[in-house]
This record gives sequence, C-alpha cells and structure tokens, in this order.
Amino acid sequence: MSKDEEIVYLDAGQPQSVPQMQNFNKAELIDKIKPELMVEIIRHKLLGEEWLGDKWVKIPELTKRSLTSVGAWELANLMLGVSSINISISKLSDREIKERAYRISKSAQYMLISNWKEYGIKNASQLHYVHEIIFSNTLAVLKQADNASIQDLLKATVYETRTVSENKKESGGKKISRMLGFGD
Repeated sequence: MSKDEEIVYLDAGQPQSVPQMQNFNKAELIDKIKPELMVEIIRHKLLGEEWLGDKWVKIPELTKRSLTSVGAWELANLMLGVSSINISISKLSDREIKERAYRISKSAQYMLISNWKEYGIKNASQLHYVHEIIFSNTLAVLKQADNASIQDLLKATVYETRTVSENKKESGGKKISRMLGFGD
C-alpha cells in the first residue's frame, strides 16, 4: 500500500480504500495540447511527403500536386497564427471564430493567386485543395476556443489519489457507544 491511501474498515472488516479527488496538474495537460503539430504535418503533406517509420519521405506520385517548399512553408506559417496553445485555451465566440477562419482563408487565397508560380500551383483544383486544408485546420483549432471549452476542460480535470491510514476496526459495542456520544 502506498502512503497516500486511507484504509476504511467496512462492517465485514475488509479494508477498502477511499478515493480522494484532487486537481490534475493542469500544466501537464496544457503541454499535451499542441495544435502547432498539425501545422507541421500539413506543411509536409503540402510538400507531397509522407511519414514513413522515422522520417518524412517524398512520395513520387504526389509530386505533380505538391507545392514548392516556399509555398508550403508560407501557408503553414499563415496557419501558425491560430494554431497555438494560446488560441486553444482562449475564449472566442462563434462569430469571432468564423471571421478569423474566413480572414485566414482569404489571405491564403491571395497568397496562392499572387504567388502561383513560386508556390507551384498548376491548376484551379490545387487552389481549392489548399484552401480547404487551411480553412478546415483553422476552423478546428479555433473551435477548441469556442466559449472557452478547453478552459472548462482544464477546470474540470481531476485525478484520483488514495490515502491510506492504518486504523483498526473498533469492536461493535464500542463503535455504537461512541456514535451515541457515550464515550471515546
């Protein structure tokens, strides 16, 4: 038994531990929320790369549709503005979320059209494809901040510890006398 558990003897004399609820280390949970990792994955996908084993590998079949390194990096950097822990734990309204997602998508469209040659854009379907990726990721990250839902999750997150103390079971008569206030 660990020193953090408390033994309570039930009527049958069998020891039972009583769970104690305490706040979870919120810093640990916040460290696990990493929306910027998805941006890194998207950047590699836009480059036509796939994670194989322990590294990113260029997939020959995707080279016709992939963006150049400059295009993938610039569009990924555009998404980093909303793909951060600060945004995820913020409190945003639905209207703020939609407006921000549309503005980022609109900026991406301007960037794609203005730099089409430098980004390796070959046809209109690539424009739509990249737009959808950016819009979807941006909206998903911003929705984490919808009405402070991540904040509420952090507030509600608890973990269980058990406290143990070695209390001996009282004899039945002594326990009843003590409960009635007749003795110690």
